[in-house]
Amino acid sequence: MSDLTEKRIIFKHIDEAGYSNDIACYQKHGGYENLKKAVTLHPPDIRDEVKKSGLRGRGGAGFSCGLKWSFVDRKSGKPIYLIVNADESEPGTFKDRYIIHQDPHQLIEGTMISCFANDVKQAYIYIRGEFPEGARILEQAIQEARDAGFVGKNICGTEYTCDIFVHRGAGAYICGEETGLIESLEGKRANPRIKPPYFPAVLGLYQCPTIVNNVETLCHVKHIMDMGADEYLKIGTPNNTGTRIFCVSGHVKKPGYYEFACGQVTMGQLLNDVCGGPLEGRQFKAVIPGGSSAKILRFGEKFTIENKDGTTKEWAVEDIPLDFDSLAAAGTMGGSGGVIVMDDSVNMVDALANINAFYAHESCGQCTPCREGSLWMKKISTRMVHGEARPEDGELIKSVADQIAGRTICAFGEACSWPTQSFVAKFGDEFKSYADAKKHKPSDALQLV
Repeated sequence: MSDLTEKRIIFKHIDEAGYSNDIACYQKHGGYENLKKAVTLHPPDIRDEVKKSGLRGRGGAGFSCGLKWSFVDRKSGKPIYLIVNADESEPGTFKDRYIIHQDPHQLIEGTMISCFANDVKQAYIYIRGEFPEGARILEQAIQEARDAGFVGKNICGTEYTCDIFVHRGAGAYICGEETGLIESLEGKRANPRIKPPYFPAVLGLYQCPTIVNNVETLCHVKHIMDMGADEYLKIGTPNNTGTRIFCVSGHVKKPGYYEFACGQVTMGQLLNDVCGGPLEGRQFKAVIPGGSSAKILRFGEKFTIENKDGTTKEWAVEDIPLDFDSLAAAGTMGGSGGVIVMDDSVNMVDALANINAFYAHESCGQCTPCREGSLWMKKISTRMVHGEARPEDGELIKSVADQIAGRTICAFGEACSWPTQSFVAKFGDEFKSYADAKKHKPSDALQLV
C-alpha cells in the first residue's frame, strides 16, 4: 500500500491553528523570501526552471505550465499580461477558494514570481462573483503586499514594477474558459474566441500577449522557486510531478479536501482509506474524478491499459492511480480535481438530469450545437424524470451529445457532452429500464447545481 499520509505543500497552512491570512503571519513562516530571490535572477532562468519541473496546470486541462509560458510572443512590442483564473466554477471543486480565504499571500507571491519571470507589468485576479469575501480578502492582502514593497513600484528594492488588480466576474461557468474570461475582463459578454488566431499567448487581453493560469498552479511556482526543479521532480510520478488537491464530495464518510503527490494514491485508497469508505449499508456505484464535466467511471468495470513497453495490464476503478495520465488512460480526466462520489442509492438518470440542467443554463449560446444541443439534452432528461421516459431515450440523448462534442468554438461542447456520453455508455441499462418506472419518484441524486 502507498503511503497515505498527505503531502501538503499548497495546503500546508490551511486550517492550521493560529495561522492567519495577514502578511505578518505569512512572513513569519518565510513568506515572500522566494520573491526576493526571484527578482535577483534572470527571468528566462525562472521560466526554464518551471518548464523543467514538469508542472502541469491544475485548473482542468493539465497542460504544461512552462510550455504555456514559452508560447508568449515576447517580440511583439506589446505589454504582456498575466491573469489568475480564480473563477473555480466547475461543480465539485472547492480548493482555490480555501487558498484565497486562508493563505492569499501564497497566491500573491506565486503570481508575482510568475509576473517577473514573464516580463509582466500588470496582472489581474479574475474571481468568481459568488466569492465576495474572497475578493475582499484578496484586495486587503494585495494592499498589504503593496505597502511592504512586494507589489507595485520598485519591488523588493529593485527597478521591477508590477501591480495586481482584482476583477470580480458575474458567476458564469463559461468564464472558466480562458478566452471567455478575457472577453469578460474586457467588459464584454463572455463569448469564447476562436483559436486560431486568438491564442492568448499572442492575442489575449486587449489583443496583447497574455498568460492565464489557475490559482493552484501559480502557488506551485512559489514552491518550485523554493525547492528547485530537481527536488520538485522527485514529487509525484514522471510527467505528473508535484502534488494535487482532491476535493471529495458526495457519498463518502469523510468528504473534504486532501493533498497528495500525483499518483501517490489510487482511487480506491482515496475513497476507502482516506475518506472512510461508503456510507453505512451502501456500496460505491460511480465516481466522477475531475469535476462534473469529466467522464464518469463505474465501479466494477475493468480497464485494459497498455504500458509504454507494449505490455498490458488490467485495472479496476479502485486501482487507478490519481494522476493525469492514468485517468486519461482509463477514459476520463483529472480535470479540476473535483471527485464526486455516488453510491447505490443514486439513480443515474436523475443525476444526469441534474448535470444537464446546469450545462444548459451555463452555455454562452454562441455556438449552435452547444446552444441548442445542451437545451435538448436538458429537455429529454427532464422529461424522463417527470414520468414520460421512453425506452429509446438513452440512445436519443446520446446522439444529441455526439453531435455537440468537437463542433464548438471552445471546450464547453465537450464539457456538456461527456457526462451524457459516459453516463449512457456506463449505465445504459438504467436508461433503458427507466421507462418502466411509471410512478417513478426522483432519488436522492447529488445536487450539483
